[in-house]
Amino acid sequence: MSETPQVKGGIVPYLTVDGAAEAADFYTRAFAAEIAQIMPPDDKGRTMHAHVYINGNSLMMSDAYPEHGHALQQPAAFSVMLKVDDADAWYGRAIAAGCTAIMPPADMFWGDRYGQLKDPFGVIWAVNGPVKG
Repeated sequence: MSETPQVKGGIVPYLTVDGAAEAADFYTRAFAAEIAQIMPPDDKGRTMHAHVYINGNSLMMSDAYPEHGHALQQPAAFSVMLKVDDADAWYGRAIAAGCTAIMPPADMFWGDRYGQLKDPFGVIWAVNGPVKG
């Protein structure tokens, strides 16, 4: 096993998705992720652990393992927020990679530019950046 990569960020989301290795690969295209580590698949093709860096922070994920009490559930009641320098550029790249638009970026009452989209794994992402001057 290779050396454990550095964990970046104070709070690290850990997602359960259907296809963790595929999600990590997708995030390289949608969110300019860098793959830090992906464990080899098990005999059923599932990935126990994948770790990527997005915008200077860690995101980790795995496939579901229902036989160990870790079943796949539809993501709900949360979103993953990306604080970025250009909300429109990040949103556009994610849509081009295959995310679905929920709310295109717009100037918000709190003073930022904000939008939401959903990735093919069901996770809602929010992009938040400065209003363009």
